[in-house]
Amino acid sequence: MSDDPAVQPVLARSLLREVRADPQHLPEILALFAVRRLGPVARRTMAGLPDAEPAALQARVVARGTRATVAEGSFVGGPFLLLVPVAFCAALLRQARTILELAALDGRDPTTRGRAAELLVLQGVYDDVERADAALDARCGERAGLSKSAEDPADADPVAGGRLRRPVALWNLILRMARLLGLITPAQTTGRRPRLVQAARWLLLGVVFVVGLVAPLVWLPYMAMSYERATAGLMDRAVRFYFAEPSPTGRRRRHLSPGALAGAVRAVLSLLVPVVLFLGVLAGDLRLAGSNWPVLGIVLTASSLAVGGMWLWRRKRRFTSG
Repeated sequence: MSDDPAVQPVLARSLLREVRADPQHLPEILALFAVRRLGPVARRTMAGLPDAEPAALQARVVARGTRATVAEGSFVGGPFLLLVPVAFCAALLRQARTILELAALDGRDPTTRGRAAELLVLQGVYDDVERADAALDARCGERAGLSKSAEDPADADPVAGGRLRRPVALWNLILRMARLLGLITPAQTTGRRPRLVQAARWLLLGVVFVVGLVAPLVWLPYMAMSYERATAGLMDRAVRFYFAEPSPTGRRRRHLSPGALAGAVRAVLSLLVPVVLFLGVLAGDLRLAGSNWPVLGIVLTASSLAVGGMWLWRRKRRFTSG
């Protein structure tokens, strides 16, 4: 996201603070934030690319951005469900940076506000750049008014309006992020799909969610495929917008990537750990207060935290060393 990998989580949390204060304007806040914080990074990155054919450079930018988006969103899982908003913010910023890099490759300045309006159009928030630009004008005009209402904590941060409101507001924000990422089909387009297919997708999501509470890494291959599919569609729109041609990666035959295969193997292993422990408790007839269930609950929770914590530790170690 930045030239310094250690800055990426900081930017994601900074964006999360802004959108929590005004979740209704999530797309506009993201677009302006991306241009302000990532525009210069995108310009430097494109300036450092070697000379090559335009199609090759496009494919390189799109492929690298898609891989990075999948990696940034991979915190989602099991005991780390509280990190979902941060992971979504990181993925949104990485998508935005890739679009800014494509704009720079087209010879456009990625640090100007025009790129923010184009980002909103590519995300499907507005139909054209003119409407997106007008929305950005309104957003910038409202920021002065927001500073006056900041004296009232309930007005400054709708999430801070009480403990009962906080989970609901956070959930609504997560749904907005998921739609902007392309992980959830907007309601206005669901009518084109058979209801049975939609029901099957929601059922699969529910099963993965429940299993992920016990085996956190089960989320990884599921979310990786979702991020890759959604980001590929966004990048194809961006390449068509800036270069008037399909994305180079879209013409390639899809193969099972080593990263996806490794993620699937880790997910299976993370599922086997609690299963083996579960069977061990039953075989050993371990009891607490005369019942197996308290022991099973403790073992499953501890194993879930241990497996997820080990993965998180390894990822952070590789992240900081790289």
